[in-house]
Amino acid sequence: MARFLGFLIALAGLAAGLGPARAIESVRVPLDARAIDLTKAIESYHSEGDRLLVSTAPGSDGIVRRIEVRAREEGTRPSWIVFALTNDTSEQIERLIVAPHFRLVGSGVIWPDLGASRISAITASQGFPPERDESADADVFRLTLDPGTTVTYVAELRTPNLPQLNLWEPDAYKDKVTSLALYKGIVIGVAGLLALFLTIVFVVKGAVIFPAAAALAWTVLAYVCIDFGFWSKIFGTEGQSDRIWRAGAETILAATLLVFLFAYLNLNRWHVRASHVATVWLIFLAALVGLAVYDAPVAAGVARISLATIAAVGFVLVLYLAIHGYDRAVMLIPTWFLLLVWIVGAAFTVTGALTNDLVSPALIGGLVLIVMLIGFTIMQNAFVGGALGHGAVSDVERKALALTGSGDTIFDWDVAADRVYVSPEIELQLGLGRGALEGPAAAWLDVLHPQERDRYRACLDAMLEQRRGRINQDFRLRAADGQHFWFRLKARPVVGPDGEVLRIVGSLSDITETKTAEERLLHDAVHDNLTGLPNRELFFDRLEAALAFAQTDSKIRPTVISIDIDRFKQVNEVVGLSAGDSILLTLARRLSRILKPQDTLARLSGDQFAALIVSETETDQITALANVARRVASTPVTFSDREIPLTASIGLALYDPQLHAKREDMLKDAEIAMRHGKRMGGNRIEVFRASMRTLRSDRFGLAADLRRALDRGEMKVFFQPIVRLEDRTVAGFEALLRWEHPRLGRLSPAEFIQVAEETGAIIDLGIFALERTAGELAAWQRALDVDPPIFASVNISSRQLLRHDLLHDVRAVLNRCSVRRGSLKLELTESLVMENPEYAAQMLTRIRELGAGLSLDDFGTGYSSLAYLQRFPFDTIKIDRSFVRQTGNGARPVILRSIVTLAHDLGMEVVAEGAEAESDAIELYQLGCEYAQGYAFGHPISAMEARKLVGAATIAA
Repeated sequence: MARFLGFLIALAGLAAGLGPARAIESVRVPLDARAIDLTKAIESYHSEGDRLLVSTAPGSDGIVRRIEVRAREEGTRPSWIVFALTNDTSEQIERLIVAPHFRLVGSGVIWPDLGASRISAITASQGFPPERDESADADVFRLTLDPGTTVTYVAELRTPNLPQLNLWEPDAYKDKVTSLALYKGIVIGVAGLLALFLTIVFVVKGAVIFPAAAALAWTVLAYVCIDFGFWSKIFGTEGQSDRIWRAGAETILAATLLVFLFAYLNLNRWHVRASHVATVWLIFLAALVGLAVYDAPVAAGVARISLATIAAVGFVLVLYLAIHGYDRAVMLIPTWFLLLVWIVGAAFTVTGALTNDLVSPALIGGLVLIVMLIGFTIMQNAFVGGALGHGAVSDVERKALALTGSGDTIFDWDVAADRVYVSPEIELQLGLGRGALEGPAAAWLDVLHPQERDRYRACLDAMLEQRRGRINQDFRLRAADGQHFWFRLKARPVVGPDGEVLRIVGSLSDITETKTAEERLLHDAVHDNLTGLPNRELFFDRLEAALAFAQTDSKIRPTVISIDIDRFKQVNEVVGLSAGDSILLTLARRLSRILKPQDTLARLSGDQFAALIVSETETDQITALANVARRVASTPVTFSDREIPLTASIGLALYDPQLHAKREDMLKDAEIAMRHGKRMGGNRIEVFRASMRTLRSDRFGLAADLRRALDRGEMKVFFQPIVRLEDRTVAGFEALLRWEHPRLGRLSPAEFIQVAEETGAIIDLGIFALERTAGELAAWQRALDVDPPIFASVNISSRQLLRHDLLHDVRAVLNRCSVRRGSLKLELTESLVMENPEYAAQMLTRIRELGAGLSLDDFGTGYSSLAYLQRFPFDTIKIDRSFVRQTGNGARPVILRSIVTLAHDLGMEVVAEGAEAESDAIELYQLGCEYAQGYAFGHPISAMEARKLVGAATIAA
């Protein structure tokens, strides 16, 4: 029936003159995607009339709808494009639709696309339509995708074709525009300086090649300005005028390149017909400039063909004249070859063979580079023939020029007079008075670093004794302010006729920056770049040394502490990477303050730190130090007036000669203990025990065992009693999973639930717990006909809630097991339902309609949004144990009474977790709480024990 109605609607649309309707596939928009190319994901419609009927992409409910879009102006019969976007995440996504006005890539050779405004308007199938953002070189529309939605967009085009359509993340697009703006500014600046420089040279020299080169440079500058959109900002041009300017610039570029080739090679002296051909060609190009006003695409296409022809013919001429010994042609070969390569690259680009967005800016930069090389070539040609070119400089003058050009200074020791001369630049750099370094060679000992004085003296003495050789040594000289500069002394002796050394002459080079860079590289090789702490390599080196000392001295007992910040990835996602780096710096400073000088704190990777403790040997002292480290790491960090709470998991590896023969073993043991603490919930200290190595810290092995656990019957459902405080009878149970691992023993959910969620096994575990609990509950209710009926609650994970199959699973269990309505309760935490409150509200309502009860677990530890609490159909609230177990807090009864009152006002019952003593039960009952669970009423028990307990409780009642 639905297909028939759809056919009738489409038929009615065609009868009314609407365009055809075709379904479209949507494009998924991930949260981390910086840019998505939609060019191939759109459907285009041409000559469809002023109205278009479009079938939308299927939404999350699988329904295909149809929308009708009208043109902004009647009778225009525009072209259309249709595309669809899907946000299957739980967060709202904001993106930019960008359609560039001009794109060199794929613009074509004949009748090229010279750019225009592409999109008139965009219509959305639901929600608000995209809003246009101001942009000079692209049509930019801002849109918002709500969580779990699929939206179809219909865009009315101003031109029949759309070269490119991208979906950008706003900050990424801003970064791209900013980086391109910097690049464009640099290229325009270089092109402008080059044009100005060649113009000045033309004024100075006056040769014919200089005005030709200057004209080419100015034309390239104009072309760059037009292509980068700078021209329109200066003259306020837009639309059709931009196309005219672009076509005119390409035509003039071909003309100026022809003039330069003719003038540089002086072709008129080779054959008179060369002048005729060049003149006709220039007249033709000048006519193209006029044609650009009337038909810009035709003029631009002919200009591009002319430019390629000039480059190819010019390369043949250059090679021909170079073979015949023409010097100018020889010097132009490399530059013209690069121009030919540039033409080939441009041809690939305009024909669409190269599609990268960076190709167009690179071609513009390459064109400026080619003009720069042309400028260097003509400068070399213009100034050849000077004194330097003809070799009129003597060998001594060459050496003096080379020494000056190298930046080195002179060192000259007159041995007979014992007088050293150095260039004044050294004294000026060191802040010393003129002549302070001149005098006896021994006077240098006062300004040399103490560690280099003996080496300096030995070098000079060896030179005097051996009367040959070279000095190539590095020394440090002290400046007037006490700072030391590195200098490299290169010298050799000048021997007299009698064989004695007359002078030692050489140069001094300032190598301070080189030495500083070497020291920085050595430091960075063993230290963390962010915190400055030792890295893994240096930590291992010190740990290895400590273990070596421990083998020879029984008093030395090193300890390794592994510290890892809990959920630091989520902290980075919330506050950003820069804030995360600031947090790591703060933690590094805090942890460094609590250690003694002989201890070592290192950053191993990411948010993991390690400490080597050798100052303490007693276990109690080391544990106390670990507690201090945990409190320090758990102290909130303030960043930009925002307090960021943190917790840390800490593992200790105490020295054991039998276990810790290698440095890697000791750190691995500390990390095993730390990961064990994380599996136990984090924010705790664990001391390594040998049994922990059998826990198979690798998650892959545990995940493999988990996949076979249900088939082998290793998973068991245990039940913790929930007691009615009024008469202390058993009112219900909470179902808890336990894994009877064949090798590791009984494992609590804290040790395998996270692995189950990561691998997807949580779905099967949830269904298993739901079916077993419902079966037991049905058996209890058949044996006990009491009112109100006994109930049981089962925890639901995020993966189960987000699955559409959850409704089917609950319905199947309720149909299979005959349980009283509302007695099988599904427990969900606040943080879980608030991940996607709209979707959660719909799912919970439908679950409630099926006949299942709903319990809000850990109330008060998550969002606690009262507005959403009223929307969710919960019938029970479970107070978190942290409120029940608070001691020494006068506000505790007030908080509990407020929660109980709030629940009763909303028509909900209250279950308090964590009742450990009789006093807790009495106080909770006095506050109005109906139910409680905790070790005061029993630990989790098996199904058989639960049946016995229910029967005993009923008899007692």
